[in-house]
Amino acid sequence: MPDFAKLLFIVFCFVLLAESRKHRRRRWTSQMETNAIVVFCSHIYKKNHDVTKSWRGKPEQLLRVDDHDFTMRPAFGGPAIPVGVDVQVESLDSISEVDMDFTMTLYLRHYWRDERLSFPSTTNRSMTFDGRLVKKIWVPDVFFVHSKRSFIHDTTTDNIMLRVFPDGHVLYSMRITVTAMCNMDFSRFPLDSQTCSLELESYAYTDEDLMLYWKNGNESLKTDEKISLSQFLIQKFHTTSRLAFYSSTGWYNRLYINFTLRRHIFFFLLQTYFPATLMVMLSWVSFWIDRRAVPARVSLGITTVLTMSTIITGVNASMPRVSYIKAVDIYLWVSFVFVFLSVLEYAAVNYLTTVQERKERKRRERFPCTCGISHSKTMMLDGNYSESDANSLAGYTRNQMVPEEEKQEKMVVHLAMSNESNSSRKRGLKGHVGLRIIQNTHAIDKYSRLIFPGTYIFFNLIYWSVFS
Repeated sequence: MPDFAKLLFIVFCFVLLAESRKHRRRRWTSQMETNAIVVFCSHIYKKNHDVTKSWRGKPEQLLRVDDHDFTMRPAFGGPAIPVGVDVQVESLDSISEVDMDFTMTLYLRHYWRDERLSFPSTTNRSMTFDGRLVKKIWVPDVFFVHSKRSFIHDTTTDNIMLRVFPDGHVLYSMRITVTAMCNMDFSRFPLDSQTCSLELESYAYTDEDLMLYWKNGNESLKTDEKISLSQFLIQKFHTTSRLAFYSSTGWYNRLYINFTLRRHIFFFLLQTYFPATLMVMLSWVSFWIDRRAVPARVSLGITTVLTMSTIITGVNASMPRVSYIKAVDIYLWVSFVFVFLSVLEYAAVNYLTTVQERKERKRRERFPCTCGISHSKTMMLDGNYSESDANSLAGYTRNQMVPEEEKQEKMVVHLAMSNESNSSRKRGLKGHVGLRIIQNTHAIDKYSRLIFPGTYIFFNLIYWSVFS
């Protein structure tokens, strides 16, 4: 309390006491009033007041802010002022492969000494201020290198804290969210690990004026144990520092917050690798389908090819357009080649089958067989016949002849049967049907059933041993 206010308060108390004695009518009432006034005045006078009310002037006057030029750094003209830095990472919000950046929320703290802010104190206690005093004093001009966006949180007020100690040491803390660039290498995607860094540097002061350093080495970086990402596993946080040179301005101290991320593979196994593998295996089903079933084998091949194209397009849509081949591209395109080769395999089988049938037709036209079938029991077929046709011809014998004038341009199918019993005849017919089923499997299909799965398994062994 100022001396003038104390004097007024004392005068006021004496006036009250004098008035109480002057107008007393009953002795006990006057004595009670006098005692109450004395107790009240002594209580108010002896009360421990707020420290801000007991100082002379405002806090800025106590810190002598108006007496110094804070546009200049501390100890201007002398050696570089050391500024210690420590960081506490609150959250790692997102990692974007398309934009090649990351977003991080952190507490950034600076430590330095400014003798212009020293003040006398008997208790050696510090004073804490908010962001309003920061605009009136000198603070380090630290910025984030390669930052795309950053801001200081301002809810409900600016998240800035300034703590000043009697000897002039200063603690300056801010809560910041920053989005910075991260150069990622996707050559092993999605079996990759990425190392990103957040870089801090003074914008104006070179290493001759300001020396940035990690206050406690690697212990200067603290992280929240609850930090987690959906696609990445955070392996390690560590700090480094080095000098950065600019040809126009000089050398600057630069601090690095490095962290290593390893991608979770299980998501991509479910969404990419397993579907691609199943499509390749589905394309192999055509090797066990009759080569004459053209619609079934063609539709199966086209379906698997289109599905593989959709998988490749979906994966590349969520990735940056890099000019090099990624690990997932190798797997998907090799799988696509296997599916495409299965379609080409049936094209080759169908072509060779057609060529073989054409040769047989020409040979039969050159040496027609007209013996053994009477006019009434001759069946004219145009190259293709079924088992029911064969059964209908089961009763014909060799002794039945056809006149020459009844020969037709179409091929005459003659099924020679002996005069054996019906049971022997049925057994021979079953053996003939089984032989035809075996003959309908082309030799290329037989080899493809072994070559395609074996080659694909060999590819998978090499792929996972190299990239995992």
